[in-house]
Amino acid sequence: MAKLKSEECAMDMTPMIDVVFQLIIFFVVTLKMTDDTNKDIILEEGKDGETLTQDNMPPTTLEIEVDEFGKISIHNAKLSPSDLAGILRNRVNKYGNEFPVLIRADKRTQHKDVKRVMDVCTASGVWKLSFVAIQEQKAGKKGR
Repeated sequence: MAKLKSEECAMDMTPMIDVVFQLIIFFVVTLKMTDDTNKDIILEEGKDGETLTQDNMPPTTLEIEVDEFGKISIHNAKLSPSDLAGILRNRVNKYGNEFPVLIRADKRTQHKDVKRVMDVCTASGVWKLSFVAIQEQKAGKKGR
């Protein structure tokens, strides 16, 4: 009997591994890992104003949060007024003073705490301030 020769078949896995790593990188970059808004903030209801969505907000928009105890935060990172001033100065140097600032203040926050944030913005040269509120209920839908 004759021995059958078996040819080894080898497959190059390098391109497949490259594609998998590229897909992983794509999903990591595009995936928002955490919700960066403070869920404990209860917004006031508002009648008037523009409904904001991610589509109609400029990418340079900065959202500053003030909780019911007057604590300031951006993306859930607690800040002192001087830290906020430094961030605003850096953004003014980068974008000029034309970028919009949204203030998400808890409806239980004292006005002096919101005014402190407004004063820091004004001292930094930022003048496009808006406040975030919940749009009145229309057909069971909440706006921002």
